[in-house]
Amino acid sequence: QVQLVESGGGLVQAGGSLKLSCATSGRTFSSNAMGWFRQAPGKEREFVAAITWSAGITYYANSVKGRFTISRDNAKNTVYLQMNSLKPEDTAVYYCAASNGPLGSRSRYDYNYWGQGTQVTVSS
Repeated sequence: QVQLVESGGGLVQAGGSLKLSCATSGRTFSSNAMGWFRQAPGKEREFVAAITWSAGITYYANSVKGRFTISRDNAKNTVYLQMNSLKPEDTAVYYCAASNGPLGSRSRYDYNYWGQGTQVTVSS
């Protein structure tokens, strides 16, 4: 059974930091790009960041560029999202996803495995 399990969410003040982790099991995703998406109440799920299978290329939404960093450790089957300088508008449920190919994508339709999500709340 394939599982993606996010952790590391929580409540933080504006300007603070959090590091999300996504542990995968059931199959290896070392040949797949991985991504992070988020969904705020009443809004559509949006792209946050993605990383290619080799971790050679990363992609970011403009809203998080320079503040968030995506990384992966294929030996540990884990993907990370370091979030710095958090803002109230970053409040959302954050989802980890595995792409159906080795290259990154900003489209949620290119990801076919999803975690259950972890809540991130940034207070002002």
